[in-house]
Amino acid sequence: MKPERHGFLTGVVDAFLGGNLSILVIIVSLAMGVTALLLTPREEEPQIVVPVADILISVPGASAEEVEQLVASRLERMLQQIAGVEYVYSASRPGEAVVTVRFFVGEDREASLIKLYNQIQQNLDRVTPGIAGWLVKPIEIDDVPIVMVTLYSPTLDSHALHRVAEEVAHDLERVRNSARITLHGGAPRQVQVYLDPERLGAYRLSPGQIAGALQATSHHRQSGAFEQADTVVAVETGTFFQHADEVANALVGLHEGRPVYLRDVAEIRDGSAEAETYSRFLPGPAADPGPGGPAVTIAVAKKQGSNAVTVARDVHRAMEEMAARRLPEDVRYAITRDYGETANDKVNNLVQSLGLAILTVIALIALTMGWRPAIIIALAVPLTYSLTLMINLWLGFTINRVTLFALILALGLLVDDPIVGVENIYRHLQGCAPEHRRQRVLHAMTEVMPPIVLSTLAIIASFLPMLFITGMMGPYMRPMAYNVPLAIVMSTVVALTVTPWVASRVLRQTGPAADAEARDIHGTRSYRMYARVVAPLLDSKARARILLAVMAGLFGFSVLLALTGRVPLKMLPFDNKNELQVLVDLPEGSTLEATDAAVRDLEAFLQTVPEVTGTLSLVGAATPIDFNGLVRQYYLRQGPHLADLRLNLVHHTRRRMGSHAIGLRLRSDLREIADRHGAVVKLVEVPPGPPVLATVVAEVTGEPHHHYEDLIAAARIVKGLLAEEDGVVDLDDSVEAAAPRVTFVVDREKAGRSGISTADVAAVMETALQGTPVG
Repeated sequence: MKPERHGFLTGVVDAFLGGNLSILVIIVSLAMGVTALLLTPREEEPQIVVPVADILISVPGASAEEVEQLVASRLERMLQQIAGVEYVYSASRPGEAVVTVRFFVGEDREASLIKLYNQIQQNLDRVTPGIAGWLVKPIEIDDVPIVMVTLYSPTLDSHALHRVAEEVAHDLERVRNSARITLHGGAPRQVQVYLDPERLGAYRLSPGQIAGALQATSHHRQSGAFEQADTVVAVETGTFFQHADEVANALVGLHEGRPVYLRDVAEIRDGSAEAETYSRFLPGPAADPGPGGPAVTIAVAKKQGSNAVTVARDVHRAMEEMAARRLPEDVRYAITRDYGETANDKVNNLVQSLGLAILTVIALIALTMGWRPAIIIALAVPLTYSLTLMINLWLGFTINRVTLFALILALGLLVDDPIVGVENIYRHLQGCAPEHRRQRVLHAMTEVMPPIVLSTLAIIASFLPMLFITGMMGPYMRPMAYNVPLAIVMSTVVALTVTPWVASRVLRQTGPAADAEARDIHGTRSYRMYARVVAPLLDSKARARILLAVMAGLFGFSVLLALTGRVPLKMLPFDNKNELQVLVDLPEGSTLEATDAAVRDLEAFLQTVPEVTGTLSLVGAATPIDFNGLVRQYYLRQGPHLADLRLNLVHHTRRRMGSHAIGLRLRSDLREIADRHGAVVKLVEVPPGPPVLATVVAEVTGEPHHHYEDLIAAARIVKGLLAEEDGVVDLDDSVEAAAPRVTFVVDREKAGRSGISTADVAAVMETALQGTPVG
C-alpha cells in the first residue's frame, strides 16, 4: 500500500524518487561547484568594510600645542557631528596634524566618504587662518598590497635601482586587475643646485631670487592659436628644463649690466636625491646563497572583488619575462609577499580536507553499514559543498580564511542528515519486495524527516547570533555566520532529494528471512558492542555513580586548566604565516645613521636564523602595509628614528615550528640587541582575527583642566603597571620623547632696516638646511 502523503517535504522526496531529476541535480550541482571554485575570488582576508579616512593638515610655523588647540580639536568636534562616525582621534606635531575619522563597521563606504567631504566643504569658511592645506586619504582593505617584488643588487646603488624599479612598476601597471602600485626605498633622480654664498653676495643675489628665476624660466603653457592660410595653428610658449645643462645655463639675474647664469653662483649635480631612507634585502640561510644589497620594493595592490590568486600569478609571469629579457644582469628580484599564493594554498587545503572527509566517511560507514551506504553518504559531501560555493559566488563572498574555516567546520555537521536518512532507508529495505521498494524508501524518509528538519533548524539557530556581533569582529566573522548554516541547509536539501533516490538504486536488499533480524535492533553488531559497554553501568547504581563522578571530575579538571592558564583561552588559533615584522623605534632626534646601525645589528642576528629566507629592511620609512598595519596606521611611520624589517620564512610545510613559535623564540634576542642601541623593538605577526591596535590597549584620559604633561605622567604609571604583568611584552606608548631644537629668533628691527622680512630669513634657512624644490 502506498503510504499516505503528508506535508510538502514528503512530496518533494516522492517527486525526486519518481524520475531521473536527481541525476540532473547531481550533474548540475557538481558542475556549478567546479565553476564556483574556479570563479570565486580568492584572497587572504575577508572584505571588511570599515570606512576610515585620514586628514593630513599642514600648518607651517605652528607649535604642536597650537596645532592641537586651533586645528585638530576644532576639526574633531566638526567631524563628530557626522552621522555614523564612531571614533575621531588626532595626532598633532609642530606644523602638522593627522586627524583620523572612523565610521561604524558596516557603514556604506561611498556614502560615508561623501558625508565626510561634504562636512569639510561646508565649513571652509571656518578654517583656521594659517592652514596651508589638507589632504583627505581614505583607507580600505584593497589598499593592502597582495604582492611585493623586491629588486636588489650587490653592485648597484639605490639610485640606479630606483630607476630600474620605475620601469618595472610601469610594466606591472599593465597586469590585469592590478590597482595601486607604489615604490618603497631607493633614491629618485634629482638635479641639485648647491649655492655658493660668497658668489651670491658678490652678485648681490639671494636664494629666493634664484628660486624665483628658475621657476619663471622652466615654464610651459598653451597660449592659444591663430589662423593662417585656412589653418588653425596652436601656439605653445616656453619649455621645461630637459637636462642639467639647461639648468646650469639658466639666466638668474643681471649684475652691472652683465648676465649672471646659475653656473656662476652654484654647483649643479644631476644624480640621486639625498638619502632619506635606507633599504636593503639580504637572502637568509633558508634561501639560495647569494649576496644581498640595496633594495627597492614594488608593492602591487588589486582591484576590489578581483581574484588575488590570478593577479599574483600574472605579476609572477610578468616578472619572469622581465628578468629574462629586460632586467640588468646584476639586478635580482625576490617575491617578498604573495598573498595570492597563501590564499590559493588555503583553498587547496579545503579540497584536501574535503577528500579526507570523504575517505573518512566511507571508511566509518563501511565498517558499520557496508560500502554501499558509505558511497551514498560520501556523494552528499561534494554535492553540499558545490551548492554552498555556488551560492557564495552569487552572494558576492570571496574564498578567504574565514570562509574556509566555516566550510571545514561544517564538515562534521553536514553528513548527519544523509547518515540518518540512509540508515533508516537501509533498515526499511531489508526483506522488501522489489515492487514495494519506492514505498519503503518514502516511508523511511517520512519517519526521520522531523529530526532532520529540527536538527537543521537547531544548527541555524546556534549560528544566527554571530550575525549580531558588533565591532570589527562582526563583518570579519560574517562569512562563518552565513556559510555554516548555508552548508547545513544544502545538506538537508541533498538529504531530501538526492540521497533517497541514490539509496533506492544502490542499496542491496535481502530476503524475507533477514527482514526480522534487520528490523530487530538487538541483532546488530553495533548494538552488541554498545551493550557490552553500557549494560554494566545500567545494571549497577554504584558503577553509574562512579561514572558520573569521573565525568564530573574530568569536567572540573578541564575548567581548572583554563582558570590556571595551562590551556590558553583564544577565540581563534594562531595562523602559521610565512612572514614576521619587526618594528624598530629609536628616541626622537636620532639620526638616520644611528637607526641604520641598530638595524644592521638586527639583520646580522636574523641571518643566523635557519627558517629565514630573506630580510627586507627599510630605515626611515615603513614597508608596504599588511592587513594588520592598515588599522594600526603603520603607513604613517616616517622619520629618521624609525625602521621596519620584514622576515620571510620558509614555507610552513617545510619547517617544524609555526611562525608564532618562531617569533617567541626570537623576541628576547631582538630585544637584547635593541637595548644596546637604546631602541624599542616590537615583533608583529598578522593576528588570526581582525586587526587591532594591540593585544592590550590602555587609553589615558583626563579632565579638561589637566595638562598634557599630567596625562604623560599618568601614562608612564600605567605603562609601569602593565610591565609587571605576566605575559606582557613589547610595551610602547604614543608619547614622543623630547628632541633637541634650536629656535632662530629674528631681530625684526635690524631685519626691517635692511629690507629683510622674517619670511625671507625663514625661507633662506629652509633652503640652507633641507633645500627648496623649485620645479
